[in-house]
Amino acid sequence: MHLIEIKNGELIETLTARVAELGITNGAIVSLVGAVDSFRISTMSADDALKDIITDYDQPAEMTGTGEIVNGKPHIHAVMAVEGDRGLSGHLHTASVGTFFANVYIVPLGA
Repeated sequence: MHLIEIKNGELIETLTARVAELGITNGAIVSLVGAVDSFRISTMSADDALKDIITDYDQPAEMTGTGEIVNGKPHIHAVMAVEGDRGLSGHLHTASVGTFFANVYIVPLGA
């Protein structure tokens, strides 16, 4: 298992670069924990499951998630806890880490 710590930067970009450095092409993201300064997630439209509804949030959030690395690309589903004890969830597209941190635990999978 690998722990990738992200303390400053864009989470998906940084994670993509780190898995490439580690030679991880495919793997399971068994845990994602931390907090971010802003983020972008998407969910599916109720009328068309093939249509993504993408929303940007310019606010801090505590974060948990899981996912996978496929062909070197992270695919993460996350729950973001925001002010007011609310949870926002969906496919994580971007997340800015600066004030806080993100820890990503990855188990590499064979080819």
